[in-house]
Amino acid sequence: MNWLEVAGKTVIVTGGSSGIGAAIVKELCDLGVYVVNADIKDGEFKHKNLAFVETDVTSRKSVEATVEKAVELFGKLDGVVNNAGINIPALLVDEKQTEDGKFEINDELFEKITNVNQKGLYLMSQAVGRKLVEQGNGVIINMSSESGVEGSEGQSAYAATKAAVNSYTRSWAKELGKKGIRVVGIAPGIMEETGLRTLAYEEALAYTRGKTVDELRKGYSQTSTIPLGRSGKLTEVADLVAYFLSDRSSYISGVTVNVAGGKTRG
Repeated sequence: MNWLEVAGKTVIVTGGSSGIGAAIVKELCDLGVYVVNADIKDGEFKHKNLAFVETDVTSRKSVEATVEKAVELFGKLDGVVNNAGINIPALLVDEKQTEDGKFEINDELFEKITNVNQKGLYLMSQAVGRKLVEQGNGVIINMSSESGVEGSEGQSAYAATKAAVNSYTRSWAKELGKKGIRVVGIAPGIMEETGLRTLAYEEALAYTRGKTVDELRKGYSQTSTIPLGRSGKLTEVADLVAYFLSDRSSYISGVTVNVAGGKTRG
């Protein structure tokens, strides 16, 4: 992995305490990258190259303070991995509407998802982008999802924010490329289980798809729609992040790369 030559770079990873974010943080630290984990709670992983800064990505004040802290701690910034995101399954119309209406999209749910997945990404990209423009180099890596292209039953609000992320990636690459900054996206498909797959999430997703939780769980192991025949590993997403952070990918910008084992709509 020395081929990547990323040791000594500094990067902010949002939502780096769990799931894909935690895998990214660990791999980058192991490669000698200085990492600021910008999350609302600290993670279990500890490393001499890692600093945790409590961050609310939906707050401009919090985001800008985190960026300044990162520069204070490590002297510079080489990029950001916009990984923080939330997903709350709900239907556009639920004809079996429960009394609390929790399985149908409402204003509160819509705003919560878009605030984190879209507003948070824009705020962090802007704050980091200003630093990168000053120095004339760096990379913004946006975490999208296969659902941002394909859509997802019961997860339309989430999928829509990821479609927006894809558009941000293309647009910002056009704007910032002239200033020496690359912007790229990563769209994971079906990945191995993480602690983020809670019972509440499974109950909501199962409801929106007319299944029981047990039926939903059985579907996790069915990989007939994935040509490579298996779920993805979190480290496989982290590998691509490391590559994008490196100068080995210096002519790649404005694209979102699927990490989905060849899975497509067809």
